[in-house]
Amino acid sequence: MKRIFSLVIYFLVTFFSVYSAEPINYVNPFIGTGGHGHTFPGVTLPFGMVQLSPDTRTLGWDACSGYHYSDSSIIGFSHTHLSGVGIGDYGDILFMPFSGEAKLDAGNPENPGSGYRSRFTHTEESATPGYYRVRLSDYDILVELTATQRAGFHRYTFQKGGNSGVMIDLAHTIHGHKNPVNEIRIISDTEIEGLKRTEGWATNHFVYFRAKFNKPFTCKLYQNNVEAVGSKEIISHASKAVLFFETQKGEQVLSKVGISSVDYEGARKNLYAEIPDWNFDKVVTDAKQVWNTELGKINVEGKTENDKIIFYTSLYHSAIDPNVFSDIDSRYRGEDGKIHQKNGFTNYTVFSLWDTFRALHPLLTIIDPKRDNDFINALLSKYDEGGILPKWDLADNYTGTMIGYHAVPVIVDAYMKGIRNFDIDKAYKAIIKSSLYDTAGVKAPSKQVMNKLVSRDKYLNAMYGFIPADSIDRSVSIGLEYAYDDWCISRLAKSLGKMDDYKIYCKRALRYKKYFDSSSGFMRGINADGSWVTPFNPRISSGKTDYVEGNAWQWNWFVPQDIPSLVKLMGGKTKFITKLDSLFSIPSHIEGEEQIVDASGLIGMYAHGNEPSHHIAHIYNYVGQPWKTQALVDSVLSTFYLNDPDGISGNEDCGQMSAWYVLNAIGFYSFCPGNPTYSIGRPVFDKVTIQLENNKQFVVKTINNSRKNKYIQSVMLNGKVLKKPFIDHATIINGGILVFKMGQSPNYNWGN
Repeated sequence: MKRIFSLVIYFLVTFFSVYSAEPINYVNPFIGTGGHGHTFPGVTLPFGMVQLSPDTRTLGWDACSGYHYSDSSIIGFSHTHLSGVGIGDYGDILFMPFSGEAKLDAGNPENPGSGYRSRFTHTEESATPGYYRVRLSDYDILVELTATQRAGFHRYTFQKGGNSGVMIDLAHTIHGHKNPVNEIRIISDTEIEGLKRTEGWATNHFVYFRAKFNKPFTCKLYQNNVEAVGSKEIISHASKAVLFFETQKGEQVLSKVGISSVDYEGARKNLYAEIPDWNFDKVVTDAKQVWNTELGKINVEGKTENDKIIFYTSLYHSAIDPNVFSDIDSRYRGEDGKIHQKNGFTNYTVFSLWDTFRALHPLLTIIDPKRDNDFINALLSKYDEGGILPKWDLADNYTGTMIGYHAVPVIVDAYMKGIRNFDIDKAYKAIIKSSLYDTAGVKAPSKQVMNKLVSRDKYLNAMYGFIPADSIDRSVSIGLEYAYDDWCISRLAKSLGKMDDYKIYCKRALRYKKYFDSSSGFMRGINADGSWVTPFNPRISSGKTDYVEGNAWQWNWFVPQDIPSLVKLMGGKTKFITKLDSLFSIPSHIEGEEQIVDASGLIGMYAHGNEPSHHIAHIYNYVGQPWKTQALVDSVLSTFYLNDPDGISGNEDCGQMSAWYVLNAIGFYSFCPGNPTYSIGRPVFDKVTIQLENNKQFVVKTINNSRKNKYIQSVMLNGKVLKKPFIDHATIINGGILVFKMGQSPNYNWGN
């Protein structure tokens, strides 16, 4: 079935591209909706507040986005979704049109008729950036969706006519989080508003909505499935509104819905400012134009239609998160739970920093540096309001999810690339505090989150000079990432002339050496008394080990800031290369009772489906064997990215997986953010043109380009021979042309 889907999409895109080379015609929003990609197919604008999309399930790991391609029934259409995460939340403000009798519960997928959900088929479903449509089989209703930045727009065509309606279910949420407060208010016979407050991954999440219909309705309100007879306003843990219409056969009912984290007035303003009339088709056209402009920042030529679909879908997924999180009047609910207003400032949320510091933010430093700068200002606002930079910010809630303090490399990488329209003194104070065991002024939403934000491992790291494995789980991964983040701090300290701090953080950056066991050749857990954790098996990947979402094989290489010293630590260049070769050649067999599913997309023990592996193929460039980088990058690009619902090898992770593809398909990768140098791999297209913010272009051309010709024979940069497999950020931003000449066999003399 999946292969049939791919062929259908291929021929559709081929047909439309004959008449239009618009980038959106190469986007397939269904890529990643199968397998464990956890993407959604619905509508949003670049980095928009609204993600209006169908929900097909709410429970289980593969419900993180609310939609899974294997499902055959739709619960409804909610206005907020996460793209490619490993934990579920959102799914806010569910609308579901129906015909006939109203049902109060969603029902179950085994028997969709038991509730208000409906069957559907993928042959009657389609999506493109800015527009989604599906026919609900049980009701014979055509649903069409589009969106502005802060509002969703629904168009329902009731084919049967007669008794029709719309269910609004505020109890609906992804992963079944608590609903302390659901409010619904009837404003008039065409307007309704409400509040959904949840306690989930985001501890205190507010979504207000205001909805306007183009046709009068009658309404019944329900509290915990009990009708509130005669009421125009209800408050409960599970509030629902059932709107009733008398429709003619084929009649269209439209609804526009504004949302806000601030208040009802914010939702109302967002709605009427962004969708002032009922011209649904114009909103679709405008949304498509916005996406064409966003995706048009990079133009690719040559190769197959499938390659272009994968590329532009990856670029599309790279422009979904972080999300706008301030209203049209610049108000927003901050990290402290209070309402703030800063004119000219746009707040953002959904910062999956453990993932996105590696490729998404470096990609933006090239194609959208102003927005990356805006993201940094948003992070600094969170520091102002909450007392510390976030690890994983969701709905302006600290979650403390994942390890490291990776707001640091995002800020430092931008600064080193000349992106500096932010308060650097404040930024420096914020990144120093991130590295310390310092709870002063931190306003965490719970004790549990506080322990994650200002974790005890920072204290242990300072006391021992490493993190003792007998005190903290995941100690090796945490220690390696701290060393990298501290290296970033040392870079910024030196740039700012803070030499005492520079020396301190240079020493801290070398702490990765503490974890290396020369007898086994691996980074290992070390106890407080200096003994190694035993027993030791580098293949084990499970919940409570010394590694995060991986094993010793995958984490052995996370020292991107200091490859020369890592080579010496592992016994010299020959031993190092032998070990690195083994990573990609040993059997892909992971052990452990509770194996981590994130370790997917395997080449040997390399796991492309999880971020700690993302730089590893490029290490060969640093040890004089760039042809191996070229071959491995080629293999990853062609094997783990497909035009298919199961076309991403792991979670999309808020743009990181896709940004990896975009950069590597162009021909280079951000090996070590904080160092404005890119590592060259293997370009995919005959020609790539990057439109830069300064009105210049950077062009990458590839001669003798084919699937077989995966090895670089020579490279010219602005007419001069490029001898090493690296290019710096300033060269790209200044504009120019990079020309690759490819061949079937390695050129062992190039790049050494």
